[in-house]
Amino acid sequence: MLKISQFRPVTMADREVFSRHYAQDPPEHSDNLFSNILCWNHFAHYTYAEHKNCLVISSTVQGVTTFRPPIGPRDREALLDVIELAVREGGERPLVLVDGPTASWISTLYPDLPLCPDRDYWEYVYLTHDLAHLGGRKYLSVRRQLHRFIDRCHHTVEEISPDNLDDVRTFLHEWCEWKQCNDHPFLHYERDAVLFAMENFSRLGLSGLAIRVGERIGAIAIFEELNPETAVVHFEKGLPDCEGIYKAINAETARHLEGRYTYINRESDMGVPGLREAKTRYHPHHMVEVSSAARDDLERLV
Repeated sequence: MLKISQFRPVTMADREVFSRHYAQDPPEHSDNLFSNILCWNHFAHYTYAEHKNCLVISSTVQGVTTFRPPIGPRDREALLDVIELAVREGGERPLVLVDGPTASWISTLYPDLPLCPDRDYWEYVYLTHDLAHLGGRKYLSVRRQLHRFIDRCHHTVEEISPDNLDDVRTFLHEWCEWKQCNDHPFLHYERDAVLFAMENFSRLGLSGLAIRVGERIGAIAIFEELNPETAVVHFEKGLPDCEGIYKAINAETARHLEGRYTYINRESDMGVPGLREAKTRYHPHHMVEVSSAARDDLERLV
């Protein structure tokens, strides 16, 4: 039996634990990445346990606890232990972030278990070449905005490093003032997440680019490897001073990653209409689909 007492908070000291498991079973969804977990720990209060050679991750948001399927060998007993714990300790939908391959496996074991698509948390994955070169008619409007930026805004591109981290922090505070982060709870959490990423940039194994317009940084992108084929962009921020700067940081990031990664995962839209429209406009190659299960349905299995 798996017990909630076996779970412990995720800290920086646990990086080797996650690395060991992900070396055997690379993640497909960015929310399982160690860096994402630490950056958003203040919001989602992540805990984990090692059970039957698997990694089990839990999170608690606004008092509601959820669990993910075991990461590692396909072990029916480990899955059932997680389901039993989710029924005992979780909310109304206690089993979440069930990716496509895991959903197929669960369906072979429990064909009558309904799995509900969680569209808000599907992640957008693009061909790196497409984002780097923006070829064809489907990217015509994006190219126009990018060209306007290039024509109107003298800029340089630089990698984020210890030499410019202070400038990046200044940019982030300016971005938050513009977005009025203190008046919007989720933006407040996001500000803390990206500042944590900056404070622990090297320790988390992150990389990034910045666009400097004149003397000031006007946009940044923070990214890392998700799996051997895919890089993930965790944060992409820009100031409104120059129209098209978001198009520029997107394209520069893709050019920087081209040749190393076939795909770029730009994470989910969290159900935000404007964000969904923006991510769709770049024509994703595919989505990382995830689903969840309700407690009432899981109770019938235990």
